[in-house]
Amino acid sequence: MVLLAWVLSYLIGSISFSYLIAKKVAGIDIRSHGSGNAGATNTLRVLGKGPGIAVLILDALKGLAAMGITHLMTGDAAAYAVAGLFVIAGHNWPIYFGFRGGKGVATTLGVVLGFSPLAFLIAAVLAVLVIAITRYVSLGSLVLVTVIPISLYLLDKPISFVWTSLVIAVFAYVRHYNNIQNLIAGTERKLGDKSNRKLG
Repeated sequence: MVLLAWVLSYLIGSISFSYLIAKKVAGIDIRSHGSGNAGATNTLRVLGKGPGIAVLILDALKGLAAMGITHLMTGDAAAYAVAGLFVIAGHNWPIYFGFRGGKGVATTLGVVLGFSPLAFLIAAVLAVLVIAITRYVSLGSLVLVTVIPISLYLLDKPISFVWTSLVIAVFAYVRHYNNIQNLIAGTERKLGDKSNRKLG
């Protein structure tokens, strides 16, 4: 049942709402526009606030749904935590869309909410502050995934949650490799920049 739950989590994560909404709203492949990323930020940049917010919420709900299903199927805390990894992996490398997905930040928000609402609140507030000050969504996202395992540890959550969140952070850093390079070079896009240059 654990393995089945993880497979289902990956398949749920593979539903690319950014791709589907962009096709429905504008008839485009979101991965060929803006940053080329199939996620909420690029949807916001290319299609506007409504579609961007819709993708953010739906991608976060994927995380909660996958973990909820795993809990119902297994009742095991470790399996529940690892389901968060599988749903994020599905978002990042979706089997339905040629393994070209997003960076998993919105889905990570749902997973973290499933771990601890307080850890979610702490990480989200810090990330929003960083984005508000710098206007770099990528930097805020990296702050988010860095703060999560620390918050979970300090809140004395199950160790499986802490270790899983550390792996999630590694996922995020790998997916944001180009953004990190751009931040260092000073060429990273800021929130509100509608430039169609592909910076990664």
